[in-house]
Amino acid sequence: MTSDAQQKTSHLNNAGLSVLLAGMFLPQIDFSIINVALDSVARSLHATEYELELMVAVYGVAFAVMLAMGGRLGDMYGRRRLFNIGVLLFGISSLLCGIAPSISALLLARTLQGVAAALLVPQILATIHVCLKGHAHSRAIGLYSSIGGLSFIIGQVLGGFLVHANIAGSEWRSIFLINLPVCAAVLFLSTRHIPETRRENPASIDGPGTLLLALLIISILLPVALGPSMRWNWLCFAALACAIPLALLLWKTETRQERRGILPLLPPSLLRLPTVRFGFFTAILFFSCWSGFMFVLALTLQAGAGLTPLQSGNAFIALGAFFFIGSLLSTRVVARIGLLPTLILGCAMTIPGLLILLWILHQVWPTPNLLSLTLPSLFIGIGQAFIVGAFYRIGMSQIPPDQAGSGSATLSTIQQASMGFGPALLGAVFSQTLLQGHDYQRAINASLQLEMALLATLMVASIWYFLRKRSQTSLAVQGNT
Repeated sequence: MTSDAQQKTSHLNNAGLSVLLAGMFLPQIDFSIINVALDSVARSLHATEYELELMVAVYGVAFAVMLAMGGRLGDMYGRRRLFNIGVLLFGISSLLCGIAPSISALLLARTLQGVAAALLVPQILATIHVCLKGHAHSRAIGLYSSIGGLSFIIGQVLGGFLVHANIAGSEWRSIFLINLPVCAAVLFLSTRHIPETRRENPASIDGPGTLLLALLIISILLPVALGPSMRWNWLCFAALACAIPLALLLWKTETRQERRGILPLLPPSLLRLPTVRFGFFTAILFFSCWSGFMFVLALTLQAGAGLTPLQSGNAFIALGAFFFIGSLLSTRVVARIGLLPTLILGCAMTIPGLLILLWILHQVWPTPNLLSLTLPSLFIGIGQAFIVGAFYRIGMSQIPPDQAGSGSATLSTIQQASMGFGPALLGAVFSQTLLQGHDYQRAINASLQLEMALLATLMVASIWYFLRKRSQTSLAVQGNT
């Protein structure tokens, strides 16, 4: 076993890197593969739209809350060990999802899946950082970054194919059971090809911060997701009101932890940096829109337009392909025009794409297909990729090198929490509109209009932040001269 201080003795070969990236595919695919099975799950388990929202949301929330803890457990007990535990738990939870007899059981199993993802994912990037240098490190990071676009395409298409194939009468259950042989293969190969590493002086686990963050997210997520079904009664507003004191208590707790020399889950010293705060703002608005958009569009195509899971999955091919192309282009675009202009450009492409999507859905309803969705997918896919490409670079730009690990974990935590919150937010608007007339086209219109408003807010804030930074730079230059 090696420590971070002895990383030169560690070696990660191509086979080990392939095993790590295969492990990365598991949780990434499960973000998108479920979308094409929503209608099948609803019919099989008699699930409502609100329960479907929670099925998507709880995975992202559990992933977010446990992410930092997963990284610290790997530092303490060995990254390969935690990677293997995460993969094993992911396989077990996938089995529980695949045999779930009720929507309640499926929700619990999806939560466990999110915990498993949080245990395995941090070990991948940490192992790459510790074991590789120079060109090999850059190449590995490039492959790691590309996983998002690839897994997005594979998840949608594979999910549609599996549900359509209905192997042994399994319907939607096969999208979870397919994980079992992959998990088994990754576990078999990891011990042979992935070196064991750990940190000499690992940070302790922030139990109070983790618990308070979970309670804060739940106090917002549950009332937003269930509000329409509960007719926004006093319990919903009471739960939302709890979010304010919980947020204040979380801040005080994390400040106290930091003063004691304990690395908190959300370090207040990092949150005071303008770029980190702007990164939080970007993550909350954009990733909520992104995951919510995927949820409501998939639900509309299946339950509203009557597309089969295979047709629904294929309808997302263009979006995934353009996102992947945008990911490859984003580095060059950032180098040419800068981070904030790239983020602004991403918003400026995505919003017209959503407008085109609204118009096309109106024209072709109720028979949308891959061809009719290609043009809006061009703008939305590339625009989203530009926003994602700029997000981490902006958030990390002012973080000192010795705090890069905790900074990355903090941004990832907010990103995953927002991914979990998105289906609840846009799904609540979708469900509330659907209650008023069972018109799916009207429901998707309302959800997309909210998404455009949130992205327009992000765009205006980005322009203001860019102009403010440029003004400050000009004043600093004038002061020096």
